[in-house]
Amino acid sequence: MPSKTAIAIRHLGFEDLGAFAPVLGAFGYNTRYLDVGVDCLADGQSADLLIVLGGPIGAYEDDIYPHLSEIVGILHERLARSKPTLGICLGAQLIARALGERVYPAPAKEIGFASIILTENGKASCLAQFAESPVLHWHGDTFDLPKGATLLASTEICSNQAFSYGPNVLAVQFHPEAGGPGFERWLIGHAFELSVAELDVCALRDENASLSTTLANSANKCLELWLKQLHF
Repeated sequence: MPSKTAIAIRHLGFEDLGAFAPVLGAFGYNTRYLDVGVDCLADGQSADLLIVLGGPIGAYEDDIYPHLSEIVGILHERLARSKPTLGICLGAQLIARALGERVYPAPAKEIGFASIILTENGKASCLAQFAESPVLHWHGDTFDLPKGATLLASTEICSNQAFSYGPNVLAVQFHPEAGGPGFERWLIGHAFELSVAELDVCALRDENASLSTTLANSANKCLELWLKQLHF
């Protein structure tokens, strides 16, 4: 049986698939990255599964980063055809944009490990794996919930944290894939942002270490459940 293709659009080298990568392999996906500014992003259109990862730019900054319009166009076409698509953080915001909604600055930045509040639909979704454990948040923007979407999770700061759009589209503003091994790269790569926010790098490192196993297990189960229910 030929393997399925999973393509991840990546903005930063260290904001990768993280704990999701081995799950995709176990499900028979041949996975590759398209790095923004290096690779042809249009290649993501033909993937069996497209994953748009996070990044430190605003989903609305097309005038500064023109590739955002290209990604929104790719997403618009995929969503119209209900092709399996996953957006994480910036990726989730771009899915909201592709569905016609606004992305804008949140009341405050969310950076660090904290819980999410699952809706009833969220408790019945793959995100139920995070009902009892914190997840990594790293964003300053939020979005309006698209028409026809199902809200899955919120926080006190951002009421719209995650949504599904039919059976094949999942958008999560937090980072279910992150934490655990490789987190040191986040602390280094986002050093300036952490300094400006006056966050304790050592405390974040220690918290990640204590949560590492839980984060990985929850991420693995979450993606496994979502992949099992996809319709191709």
